[in-house]
Amino acid sequence: MPAAALQLGERFAAAGHELALVGGSVRDLILGRPVNDLDFTTDARPEQTEQVIAGWADATWDVGRAFGTIGARHRDDTVEITTYRAEAYASESRKPEVAYGESLDDDLVRRDFTINAMALALPAQEFVDPYGGLQDLAAGLIRTPGTPQDSFSDDPLRMLRAARFAAQLGFEVAPEVVAAMSDMAERLSIVSAERVRDELTKLVCAAHPRLGLTLLVDTGLADVVLPELPALRLERDEHHRHKDVYEHTLTVLEQAIDLEDDDVPGPDLVLRLAALLHDIGKPATRRFEPGGGVSFHHHEVVGAKLAAKRLKALRYDKDTVKAVARLVELHLRFHGYGTGEWTDSAVRRYVTDAGPLLSRLHKLTRSDSTTRNARKAARLARTYDDLETRIARLMEAEELAAIRPELDGEQIMAALGLRPGPVVGRAYQHLLQVRLDQGLLGEDAARAELLRWWADQPESTAPTP
Repeated sequence: MPAAALQLGERFAAAGHELALVGGSVRDLILGRPVNDLDFTTDARPEQTEQVIAGWADATWDVGRAFGTIGARHRDDTVEITTYRAEAYASESRKPEVAYGESLDDDLVRRDFTINAMALALPAQEFVDPYGGLQDLAAGLIRTPGTPQDSFSDDPLRMLRAARFAAQLGFEVAPEVVAAMSDMAERLSIVSAERVRDELTKLVCAAHPRLGLTLLVDTGLADVVLPELPALRLERDEHHRHKDVYEHTLTVLEQAIDLEDDDVPGPDLVLRLAALLHDIGKPATRRFEPGGGVSFHHHEVVGAKLAAKRLKALRYDKDTVKAVARLVELHLRFHGYGTGEWTDSAVRRYVTDAGPLLSRLHKLTRSDSTTRNARKAARLARTYDDLETRIARLMEAEELAAIRPELDGEQIMAALGLRPGPVVGRAYQHLLQVRLDQGLLGEDAARAELLRWWADQPESTAPTP
């Protein structure tokens, strides 16, 4: 038992209040998982809680006061103390209505799942488990304390949390819970995009994301929060002329996770989202060709736009949206490499276009190979090994990671007698393309190329203002 929990139990008891460690904190203590944030519930109102922890807490905050929650930090421990409550969503509300409960049992029955409805009453450390959470934890089962219909009516986000816990813990979701998720999936639409995003992020970054994602698709929840994923279950014609894109996507995600390492430490949200979304342009671009084949021309371009649109709707930050969309756009670039026919210029462009995403692009491209043909898989791996070797060699010789023209803006203006303006930017871009195509030339040769380019520009004959 964390020392902070025992200390708080004594303080609340001395003040005449009940206190219990509750929820994920108890679950994780039983599982032997690290517990960094401690969650408590109490009969004390927020203002009373503040009085009890005054002098004990190093810092406090009350951003959750409207929900009965006071946060605090004591040395290395972060705690949240919430008044017994019974919260529920109105039929069309995006925010829960909070009503205080009168007992620990009142609070526990409103918890999302039995494995989170266990408590340790303090300071006596009495284990309280009225809904069989310990048994479900041992069985690896996700079940609700009351009926799942009541639980999901109280907070529809719990349906997404069920999938998230399945992904994190590798647990099975009880059949009656799955049935309620299927029946009530549309109700998730009233929950704010930010809350949905946070749960989806935890699911994707979990140890077993396939379990959670499959549950979302099978229950129809994905149709509400991530419709591009179930759309990948393309109908296959009788000749099976293309692979199952949905199953391929889940396999790519798992293979990308297996490739997380020191270069891309896991769980890496950007890599995992890119793997999950890399083929979402295929449904819109599928064409049956006259010769019997199937094509998905430019699905990477379409997919990049769709990925950006979906992630923006889920309120992901701009950097994440931009990075994922860029990886989706670039994920097929390697297949133009053939058996190593790219020029050094093409390799430079590959590196430059990927920029800081290069390590993730390497892993996404490698994970995108799900062929069952062992010889083909080995050939693709060898070819990408060759590309990475060439990239490393060019990087060592030319510092590709920071590639830029050999003349900067000041040198360009001095050579052409120009002042700052759009023409200088055009000249800079021209020299950058030369650098990509031809590698390092040296400043003298770069200046000569600049003058050659300038002689063909209409501004070169205009008088300098």
